[in-house]
Amino acid sequence: MLLNFKDKVISSIISVIPDKKIKFESGMKNYNFSKDQNLKLKKIMGFGARHVAKKKMTVSDLSIHGIKFLIKKNIIKKKDIGAIILVTQTPDHIIPPTSNIIQSKLNLSNNTLCLDINQGCAGYLIGLMVSFNILNLKKFKKILLINADVLSKKVSKFDRNSHPLIGDAATISVVENKKNEKIFLSLNMDGKNANFLKIPAGGIKIPFSKFTSKLKTDKSGNKRSLENLFMKGDEVYLFIMNTVPKMIESILKKNKLYLEQIKYFFFHQPNKFILKKLSEKMNIDEDKMPNNIVGMYGNSSGASIPINICKNFKKKSTRKDNLVCLAGFGVGLTWASMIINLSSLKFKKIIKLS
Repeated sequence: MLLNFKDKVISSIISVIPDKKIKFESGMKNYNFSKDQNLKLKKIMGFGARHVAKKKMTVSDLSIHGIKFLIKKNIIKKKDIGAIILVTQTPDHIIPPTSNIIQSKLNLSNNTLCLDINQGCAGYLIGLMVSFNILNLKKFKKILLINADVLSKKVSKFDRNSHPLIGDAATISVVENKKNEKIFLSLNMDGKNANFLKIPAGGIKIPFSKFTSKLKTDKSGNKRSLENLFMKGDEVYLFIMNTVPKMIESILKKNKLYLEQIKYFFFHQPNKFILKKLSEKMNIDEDKMPNNIVGMYGNSSGASIPINICKNFKKKSTRKDNLVCLAGFGVGLTWASMIINLSSLKFKKIIKLS
C-alpha cells in the first residue's frame, strides 16, 4: 500500500527512558552459553545496556511524565491537544484504553479524541498515518502520538534471544498541520507469519493459568513460558532482509527520489547486526543509518524510531538536507517506510523517569 500526505509535520519529539539500567553481563549467568559465547554474542549483536521499567511502572506512567514535561516547557498547551493516539503492545489494562487513562490524569478536555492502537515495530509509522488522517478533518490543532511499551515485563530472563535485547520507553511526538513537502508512506502486512513474533498466553484465546506460567526449555536451551515473548529469530532475520531493501527501493523509485537525497535512514533497531547487514545490502553509509540505540537503551519496538531521531538527527540549515526515511519492521508481520522532511522539528529531547 502506497499513500501520500501533504502539509503535515512532526514539530517535537520527547523520549522517556526508565532510569533502571541493566548491563548485558548481569544476565549472562541465565543463558545457556559459556562466558566466551556470551561475549561474542554481545559483540555481534551490539548489546550493551538496556533501560527497563520498574515493577509497577506502566506505559501511562512513562507517557504522562513526558507530556507533563512538554507542557511545563511550553512546547504544547493543554488546550491545543486535540487527540491522544497511543501505539502500544503493553497497555495498562485490557479495558479501559490506556489513552483514556492518560487523558484523565492530565485533566484534558472531554473533546480530546483518545485511541489505542495495538502495533509493534512498525507502529510509529502506523501512528503517523492515523494522525495525518485525523488532522485532515481540520478540527484538531495538534495530536500527541505516543509510542510506548514496557515489553521487558513479558520476556523470560532465561531467553538469550530476547532478554538481553528488550528495553522499555515512551515517546511523544507532536504532530500538526503545517506547510511541508509531500510525505510518502509504504505499508505492508503479512498475517500468515504472525507467529514469528508472539506472546501466546494472556488474551481470550489462552488465558493465564498455572499451565501458561510454566517454563519450558527449547532445543537451543532457552527457557520461556507461554506468557513470554517468543521470537523465531532466523525467520525474522530473513523476513527483514527480504522485504526492507525492496520496500525502500520501491518507495524511492515510485516517488522519483534517490538514496543520495535522503540524509538519514532512521530505522527501527532490532539489533546492531541486522542494521549493519541492511546498510551493506542497501549500500548506505552507516553514519546515515544509525545503529546505536539498542546498545544504549535496548530495543523498545516502534519507539526505537523516534528515540533514534532524538539521539541522532542533526538538523541542517538547508531545507532539502532534512529529508529522512523512517522504517519499521516486525510484529504482525508488518513492514512500513516513510519519507518525510523534518525541517519543522523544533524540539527533541531524551529524558529519564526514576
